[in-house]
Amino acid sequence: MKRVLTALVLVPVSVYAALFAPWWLFFAVAAILAVLEFREYAAITGCFAPLGYAAGLLILAAPQHETVLLILLSTLAAMCLTLAAKDHARGFAGAAALVLGIVYIFGAWKTGILLHDINPNWLMFGLAINWIGDTGAYYVGKNFGRHKLAPAVSPGKSWEGAIASVVTGVAFGMIYLPLAIKGTSLAIAAGLALVSNIAGQVGDLAESAIKRGAGVKDSGTLLPGHGGMLDRLDSTMFSLPVLYTLLTFMR
Repeated sequence: MKRVLTALVLVPVSVYAALFAPWWLFFAVAAILAVLEFREYAAITGCFAPLGYAAGLLILAAPQHETVLLILLSTLAAMCLTLAAKDHARGFAGAAALVLGIVYIFGAWKTGILLHDINPNWLMFGLAINWIGDTGAYYVGKNFGRHKLAPAVSPGKSWEGAIASVVTGVAFGMIYLPLAIKGTSLAIAAGLALVSNIAGQVGDLAESAIKRGAGVKDSGTLLPGHGGMLDRLDSTMFSLPVLYTLLTFMR
């Protein structure tokens, strides 16, 4: 019940922010979500959060052609942190985790902003493709899941649930994209939905592996029934960059 109630609040807010809100409000929501995710990520990995917040917000706000430069400077700044570490091996690992988190979370939201700038419906598709898929996976996996997908990383996930996620995600894409993005064929819609959904499922498993390595079950407790913000958006952190890359090569 908590899971459903949380979704009933999040879905309308997400739809409004992605499709109807003025740009400044959309950007503020994206930045807040990114900061909340990075906060949880920093708590899991133990990386130096203040530098991550500063670098990440600059990446979100900067023009697209300056993003790579900011990531490079963030990497150099993170490497400098190892100079102050008493244990240089742990300091280097922390610096690597910091850079990974900046690119993983703020980089993904940067592509979300770029998708919104192309057409807000592309962003909505990128957000919804795995939310719809997750719903199919949850109910099919719970009732019919027999074959474990990745038991060492996420014991609750099954191949049956993963297939249900793909089927529901592709069905959603084939309905949504031709209606929302004029000129999109059913084949293109199906292909984009398939790749984006699979990317999102990999992202879910990747975040589970990070938590498994840190010995935690959830990234946080912010969202009742879902865990933390990163738990809810882990698939989105993979699907948005992959979708933006596909569109870049198609344009």
